[in-house]
Amino acid sequence: MKAHAGDRIVVESEKAAQASRSGVVEEVLQEDPLRVRVSWDDGRTTVLAPAAGAASIASSKASRKTRARA
Repeated sequence: MKAHAGDRIVVESEKAAQASRSGVVEEVLQEDPLRVRVSWDDGRTTVLAPAAGAASIASSKASRKTRARA
């Protein structure tokens, strides 16, 4: 799984009764294994090391344009 600053991330809940969490990747701290700083939609910021299959990342249009210019 690849992530870049500005990408949206959705993390599925471990419990059936809880909703998934979504936010924006603020910083990629480590590539392998992936560790990212996430600004969640509820206003909190955490460091996340997503487990396989627990998270999905959607590239933002702005981050794709920035990578294309680099």
